Amino acid sequence: MMMKNNFLPSLLGCLLLVFTACGNDDDENIPAEDRNDNKNNTSVCQEASRLEFPHLKGGNSIPIVHRTADGAVNYSVEWDIDLKSQRWSCYTLDKASLTARTSRYYGNPQYPLDPDLPIRYYLDRPSADYSIGDYFYSSGFDHGHICPSADRLYSAEANYQTFYLTNMQPQYNEFNAKLWASMEDQVRTWARASATETLYVCKGGTIDKAEHRLLPIKNTLLVPRYFFMALLLKNEQGYRALAFWAENENRDRSNDNLSKYAISIDELEQRTGIDFFCNLPDMTEKMVEKNLALNAWGLR
Repeated sequence: MMMKNNFLPSLLGCLLLVFTACGNDDDENIPAEDRNDNKNNTSVCQEASRLEFPHLKGGNSIPIVHRTADGAVNYSVEWDIDLKSQRWSCYTLDKASLTARTSRYYGNPQYPLDPDLPIRYYLDRPSADYSIGDYFYSSGFDHGHICPSADRLYSAEANYQTFYLTNMQPQYNEFNAKLWASMEDQVRTWARASATETLYVCKGGTIDKAEHRLLPIKNTLLVPRYFFMALLLKNEQGYRALAFWAENENRDRSNDNLSKYAISIDELEQRTGIDFFCNLPDMTEKMVEKNLALNAWGLR
């Protein structure tokens, strides 16, 4: 039975077309170390002030925030209405949220429509159970989770929401089940390291540039050529950041050293055009995003 999502983002709030996505600090009394001239505009989406959120693209890209029945934010998505594709999913991860209290969702439909996205914004006006028009099936690509099911086993409702089609991108199985899965396992390992640490995660596939896409499925559904993870770790010492960037290839790279795919957030921003972790104070953001301290992450 389909579980009801008790949070419907206000179409006057998080599902408004975004005409502006940044706010400015006009208060000259704010200390330099606390200034942020590039933070998200929370009049567009209140939750966009959270650290895991990148800078909202605006235009016809809209943020969707998924909450569980207790009001907690589960994860958020930015959906491109024109391209009929998600830009990214973002969420937080820590030791408590990785405590498994349920199992992976298996149901019918396995990949339900997102109740918080009007059906007119989908690629193909799918049927309610998506039995018609799911271009993933028989395409040679997996329904690739962006916010993983395994990151949301603390409740059945939270896990179910990760199966929404707005949280999916086409991935080769050899990529999805091998290298991408290895990266996700490593991210969970980092998040479990300490009860006092929080990992802010933003992940997605490249959809903007033609050279960053593979041939579309049935000449319609975009297939990213590259996938990325932007990670910001907060602990007692402060912040550190790291990104992964990997090509969506149909070959097994699960034994690769993940340091091969590690880049700085600055480099990831140059490749994607996305401003990650824009809600950090500007001085902090500049410092953590330029550094690639592999040793601090346990990578060699």
